[in-house]
Amino acid sequence: MWRSAGPILAILVAALLLLVWSTNASADVFRPAYLQLTELADGRYDVLWKVPALDSETLLKVRPDFPPGTSNVGARTSTFASGAVVQRWQIEVKGGLEGRAIAFRDLRDSNTDVLVRVVRKNGGEQIGRVMPVDPTYVLKGTPGPFEVMRAYAVLGIQHILTGYDHLLFVLSLILIVRDLRRLLVTITAFTIAHSITLALATLGAIHVPGPPVEATIALSIVFVALECLRSRGGQQGLAARKPWLVAFTFGLLHGLGFAGALAEVGLPADSIPLALLFFNVGVEIGQLVFIAGVITAIRVLRRLIVDGASLNAGETLACYGIGITSSFWLFERLAAF
Repeated sequence: MWRSAGPILAILVAALLLLVWSTNASADVFRPAYLQLTELADGRYDVLWKVPALDSETLLKVRPDFPPGTSNVGARTSTFASGAVVQRWQIEVKGGLEGRAIAFRDLRDSNTDVLVRVVRKNGGEQIGRVMPVDPTYVLKGTPGPFEVMRAYAVLGIQHILTGYDHLLFVLSLILIVRDLRRLLVTITAFTIAHSITLALATLGAIHVPGPPVEATIALSIVFVALECLRSRGGQQGLAARKPWLVAFTFGLLHGLGFAGALAEVGLPADSIPLALLFFNVGVEIGQLVFIAGVITAIRVLRRLIVDGASLNAGETLACYGIGITSSFWLFERLAAF
């Protein structure tokens, strides 16, 4: 009965890729809402509220509700760009926000999280993540190392598992490199490369504009998708002969993409090395989870599907789907220059 599973697999792969294509063209952008509070003086804060939006009028209904006794100071500005509305204003809170809760209205009914960053006037910072299950955030004293490690590791995991362009690049490598040992060497090369450029870009040693980086990342996926199709046809392209070289070279570009995403949140001034390290650790954890899931799924399907031709056809369709999706991203990102 498993002879019919190959076409079913192909349909499922196509549906998955169409979902990725239609819902996440900007595959390297954090989707959570973002609240930044910068303490200007005792009890006075500059507020930056960034929320996903379709246009300047159609935005996610979630908004922060500050504790009783909070008053707005001055006018509020609002701008729309890159799929988000950014609002700025100032607030004054009697006694300050320390130890008090900020509630996020309508967060329970949404499918997003909120990233919160608090910058104190003494240079201390606090980073947190608010989820719909508990839509409140309490400001505390300067966070300890464990809080920084946990917050940035979670951000790294979240980013890689929603960074569909990076995942499609890794998926292409998995489809090309069949030997597990060679695959581990290839993924290690990719990890080393993106760790280098992530650190250099985040620490300000190199500066590369975001749009060209994003377009080139899409181009890298087009390349490995073509190499995937060549390998399916029995040809030995560069990615099949020297996958570690391809992974390392393009990994440098993907690291710049990770750095652009991390710049959306920033790093705590008093814990930059620790936060950067654990963001990268989170990226690697998420990447390993994805790789393990894909390899397990392939092995299970190979055991269940006795018709090898149908399974090969499904994998070939996956290569075409990756190529079509990344080509769409490439042209969209070029058009956005």
